[in-house]
Amino acid sequence: MMESATNLRERRRQESAERLIELAREWTARDGFTGYTVEELCEAAGVSRRTFFNYFASKEDAVLGILAPHGDDELTQTFLDGGSSAGETISDALVDDFVALHLARWEIVAPSASDVRAMKAAIEREPRLHTRIFEMIQANEQRDIALIEQREHLEAGDLRASTLVHIVGAFSRATAKEYFADHGDAPPSIGHFSRIFEQRIAAARELLI
Repeated sequence: MMESATNLRERRRQESAERLIELAREWTARDGFTGYTVEELCEAAGVSRRTFFNYFASKEDAVLGILAPHGDDELTQTFLDGGSSAGETISDALVDDFVALHLARWEIVAPSASDVRAMKAAIEREPRLHTRIFEMIQANEQRDIALIEQREHLEAGDLRASTLVHIVGAFSRATAKEYFADHGDAPPSIGHFSRIFEQRIAAARELLI
């Protein structure tokens, strides 16, 4: 019973967040940020203002689908558990484990082709969203650099941690561009994203090792 109630709450949370994201993108593309209020958005989605700010820090984050951290604690812990012991060299599985973490996160948040089109329309109306995207990328990179340093017991600023994060991030952005170009209006396949991504990782291994 407890597990069922937990799953129900999670499903409702996801549905409410998805509705807010959908409306925020639609209204921003149509009217810009000044054309509506958070209160109007919440009323249309059937949630409270408090619920909105439990999910998102701002209208910008709602449009971009940037939810407050939630849902990948278990993935993060699994990644941390695979690290080396203090004083040892970097674990052999670091690259594979970080790639697996990245792909698992993608499965949680993977947007559809229509999601991407709606977000692009909103960004065209509000170009300042590009600044928020850049901030989000930087914040995520710093989070993952710190995560690798923690797992491998590295000193802050160790270039190996930041290099891995930057390589995976660059490959992810290139993969996403190819992924949506391939699919057009067809329903995306998460497995296809993984295959394209892993091909890039394999090419990098061949070049660098």
